Amino acid sequence: MSSTRDIDALIELMAKLPGLGPRSARRAVLHLIRKRALLLSPLADVMQTVAATARECLNCGNVGTADICDICDNNKRANGELCVVEDVADLWAMERSGVFKGRYHVLGGTLSALDAIGPQELRIPRLIDRVQSEEISEVILALNATIDGQTTAHYIADQLEGRVRLTSLAQGVPIGGELDYLDDGTISAAMRARKDI
Repeated sequence: MSSTRDIDALIELMAKLPGLGPRSARRAVLHLIRKRALLLSPLADVMQTVAATARECLNCGNVGTADICDICDNNKRANGELCVVEDVADLWAMERSGVFKGRYHVLGGTLSALDAIGPQELRIPRLIDRVQSEEISEVILALNATIDGQTTAHYIADQLEGRVRLTSLAQGVPIGGELDYLDDGTISAAMRARKDI
């Protein structure tokens, strides 16, 4: 029986995280072991807590520890603006920029005929319900500038045409770019220069 079986298992699991390969995972695990009291034990405790309490917001799809996230629960953010993003990482990127003060709607991906992802597999029906039931004056389509992102934006625009003002992010977001990888200044500039669809 290997004396490093559990450590090897940890390295293997860490290597599955985005941005980490086997070598990076080994370095990270070694660092965690060396800083056991300072990092490894607290990390293990927090991960166990998050595993037990994390859930998707029933309203917007954000991740938190309550059925309704802090953003949806904040009455000051009920200003009529609804920012539609592909996934939670994009929502967090928008929040990091600090430029948007409304509420969000996380689609959970983009439309993709090749992957058999249609409107029902995403939160598009919930988005349409929210526009009808909440006092939404503007829907900002902050989708990635990819083919699937733009296809999804056009589909949503068709569904909501005439019901609400529709805008999209403007300058600063390159074609093929993803929000999670953009700096805060680029996101801020794109949000300020959004345009009607």
